[in-house]
Order: sequence, then structure tokens, then C-alpha cells
Amino acid sequence: MNQSASMQKHEGELRSYKIALLICLISLTGFFSNQTLAFTAAKKQGSNAQMATDISHKYTALVASTPLMAPPILDLSATQQATLISQGRLSSTELVSAYLTRIEAMDRKGPSIQSILSLNPNALDEARQKDAEVAQGKTLGRLHGIPILVKDNIETSELPTTAGAIALAENNTQRDAPIIARLKAEGAIILGKTNLSQWANFRSNDSISGWSALGGQTRNPHSLDRSPCGSSAGSGAAIAAQFASLAIGTETNGSIICPAAMNGIVGVKPTVGLLSRTHIVPISVTQDTAGPMTRFVEDAALMLSIMAGTDPADPYTNLADRRKRDYTSDLDKPLKGKRIGVFTAVQGNHPAIISAFETSAKTMQALGAELVIIDKFKTPEDFWDKALNVLLSEFKHELNRYLELAAPAVRARTLADLIEFNKANTREMVLFDQSLFEQSQATTGYDEDYLDTVAFLQNATRKQGIDLLLTKYNVDAIMMPSRTPAFLIDPVFGDNFAGGSAGAGWLAAIAGYPHVSIPMGEMKGLPINLSFMGKAWDEALLLNLAYYYEKETNAIIKPGFANGAYDTSYFREAMRPLKKN
Repeated sequence: MNQSASMQKHEGELRSYKIALLICLISLTGFFSNQTLAFTAAKKQGSNAQMATDISHKYTALVASTPLMAPPILDLSATQQATLISQGRLSSTELVSAYLTRIEAMDRKGPSIQSILSLNPNALDEARQKDAEVAQGKTLGRLHGIPILVKDNIETSELPTTAGAIALAENNTQRDAPIIARLKAEGAIILGKTNLSQWANFRSNDSISGWSALGGQTRNPHSLDRSPCGSSAGSGAAIAAQFASLAIGTETNGSIICPAAMNGIVGVKPTVGLLSRTHIVPISVTQDTAGPMTRFVEDAALMLSIMAGTDPADPYTNLADRRKRDYTSDLDKPLKGKRIGVFTAVQGNHPAIISAFETSAKTMQALGAELVIIDKFKTPEDFWDKALNVLLSEFKHELNRYLELAAPAVRARTLADLIEFNKANTREMVLFDQSLFEQSQATTGYDEDYLDTVAFLQNATRKQGIDLLLTKYNVDAIMMPSRTPAFLIDPVFGDNFAGGSAGAGWLAAIAGYPHVSIPMGEMKGLPINLSFMGKAWDEALLLNLAYYYEKETNAIIKPGFANGAYDTSYFREAMRPLKKN
């Protein structure tokens, strides 16, 4: 997903615009009881332990809620929830039940977000077992009893892994991807699988973010007529709607960062090679990665710490064990002396975003960072054509390898098989075609042209991209708006990004470098996010910057589940006739 660059070509360069747009897409009001106000105040003071203690003796009351109101226990971070569970002050059973109740009321019914594709039928039984282990005094993992939602292109042993496609509906491999096995080893419970842009949004030039043949259209909980972006649409919407405290997304180019920004949550796109990609439905061997999607930076750091590591089956992770660390341990390192490049060249032209970005820069300066303006950057000629060609070549090769080892019930064993399957399936083809599938099928593999193009792209985004900016301006990291607010869902013309561009997340995506997105504020009632981007393996620094910003601003906004502009608090009165006296 590469929205910012695609919008630069919006005027008069339709073909380049469509290519860049395509690449970009690959990939409530709270229940403010006295107790809620108390732990919110405690959180603002940075006292997680106090927060947990304050509410733990009344957790039974706190898990109750009316349909549109999240139970206050769900306002806690996963870190805080895990602390309560380990102390015996909250049961995993109670927590899982609260999330399942909310999903039934809000995702299946009510506003019908449609972010959850499938639920683990054994989640409550697993939660009871976790509670028994607490009672028995067993050694507990860092996520003991915490439910997690997983994007449905990542294999878990409990449920099929479908990529949202009818052809993979029976793809129940009964395998855990290595990143899932690592989470389970720390006590996590797989709550369910989230909807996604089908095939991680790599089927058509005219696709719709958040739609899959199996899951239908996921909606943005801030305004139901707006896109959740993609391809990790369900994970982003589910975290914003508080259907879980933790979720996993995947990104090839923007598929974690855009849903994080449009839903107003935290998203972390790690260095390619920090996390295993084994048993994840692929697009790109050079760009794919999974990553955390959460409401709090601390939770994302914890997830990343657990999921990171070398996997012998994924050569790209050879350095992961040497490079990984406990990312929670560096969150509160002082920012004094850190130099941040303020990437005004990609801030876009929306006054509200520019204003929020300027305020964010001043916040980082007040926290001790030194600021350097970066007001110039140019994308090389033919960049977007080359970027798409690489993905087309890699998709066919990597997907065919994946399908060879799919579950026995899966009949399609090659990309060519999938193309024929879709042609015979009305639901698959009702909204858009499979032009990318067909283009990918026509590629010839990892030949010399492919290798030259990969080298060109990596040089453009690394040595002549992020590395150059960091060196030229003598900065440790780069900050920028993540992107513009959510655009309207449009099943007729597909994704349109009418709001133009902001940010340059595509640089980190194609370079394979880390990128963190966190809530920055709102524009006309819709979330807007701030991004931190840096060199390879610099996750700890980026999370450190994001943590301080989050703690200082507390900029996350809860969704109102409005039906559209007529129903949002920002527009409601203006959209109706003036009342006469």
C-alpha cells in the first residue's frame, strides 16, 4: 500500500496513480463510571500497576456493559489485563466472555462491523484452563489468558486460513505459524481470525479495501460508510471497536499502517526478517511481514518481543535472534539528544493534518528531541511500474509454493487453478475482476530482469531513500503523518482515496525497514495518525519515540459507530436543515 506517492500523481497521470494506489492497498462512547475515570487518570500518570489495582476488586461490575459501551475492563491494555489475571484478580474466562459478548453485539449484530471472519470454538475452554493454571500456581507466560485476533492469512491450528477466498475455505492445515506458536508459548489464546482485503488486496486493480468473498465488507467503526483500509482491515477495525486488546496484521506495502491510521490505533510494521513468514499466505518474499496492531504502544512492544526470532524455514530471519530484544525495556529511555527528521515534504495539503503534525513535532521537541526539517524528496522515474512488476513476479512464485502445502481439501494448487476457480464463481467476481492474478500468472519467474528491478527498488528506498535522509540530515528517525483519513467505501468504482496523500510509508515497506503508526488526533471526526520511520532493526527506537508521544498526548479516540455523516457528532447538525424558531 503506497497511498502518499500514488496521490502525487492524482492530477493527469491516471495510470501511474492506479499502479501506486494498488501497491498501497496490497497488502463509542466509553462507559465513564467513577472507576473508569479513576483508571484513566492513573493511566495518564503512567501508573499501570496502580490502574490494575484500582479496578481489580470490582472487575465483575466492570465487565458489564450496554451494547454500544465497551466494558471498562476492555479499556485496559493487554499488559494490564495480564497483570490482573496473573494476580488472580481477573479471570481469563471473564475476559474472553466479555470480548465474545461484544463481538456478538457489535460485529455480528448492531452496527455490524464485520471484522471477524471466524471464532475459535474452544476459546472459553482454553480460558478456563488458563485460570486453572493460575490457581495451581504454575509459571505463567507474559500473555497468560489474553485473547488475540489473527488476520486470516496467518495459519493457526484452531481454524482454517482462507485469505478471505472461497477457494481456501477448507484450508484447515492444523498448523500454527511460528509467530503464533511463540504467542501461545507465552499463554495467549487465539480468539478468532479477522477479515481482510481478499488475498491481501492483490487480486485486482479495482479492488475494495476490507472486502473478501467469505467475510463481506468490513466497516470502519468511526463511520460505517468509511473504509477500514486494508489489507489488515479486520484487525484494524476490531482493535478500534475493542473486540480484543491484541491483533496481528500483515503488510507488503501499507497493509498494517493504513488500517492503523484509518481506524486510529497503533500499528507496527517491523523490519523484514525480524518475524517469520512461514505458514502465512504470501505476496512478496522481499516485503512481506506480520506485525502487531493494538490500542497501546506498550502492548505492541510486548507482542513484537514475543513474536520476533529466527526461523530456519525463512532465510530472511537469519539475523533475527541476534537483532531482537525485549522492546518493552527501552520504552521509557529519555529522548534527550535524539534527532528527528520532520518530513514536511510528505505532509500533504490538508490544513488539519498539517496543524496536527506541527503540534506533534512541537510535542516531541518538548519531550527532549531535536528537530530537523526535511522538505525535499523525489521518487525515481518509473518507480511504481517497477514496484508492481516485482510484486507480480513474487506473488506467483511464492503463492504456488504455499498452495503446494495447503490442506488436502483445497483443490486449487496453483495460481492458474485459482484463476479458473474464480471464473466459475459468481460471488468472487461480482465486485471486481482478477486482473492482478492474470498479470502475475503471465510473469516468468526470478530472472535477471527481476533481480535488477529488486536491486533498483531497494537502492531507491534504502541507500538513496531512508538511509540517505537519515545521513544527510543527521537524524536518528523520521516522523510524518501516516496518511489521510478514511475514504468512503465504494463498491461501484473501488477505492478512490479522494482525500489525496500524506506520508511515505511505502519507503519503509519497499526498503523492508521498520515503521510505527500511532494516533495523532482527528480530522472532522475521523482519526489521523503519526508515523515514525527508521533504518533496519531500529524498532526499539521507534517504539521509544511512539511511547513518549502516546503518553504525552493520549490522542486515541473511541469510535462512535455512526452510520455516516448524517449520524456523526461532527456533522450531524450541519447535514440537516436549519431549525427555525
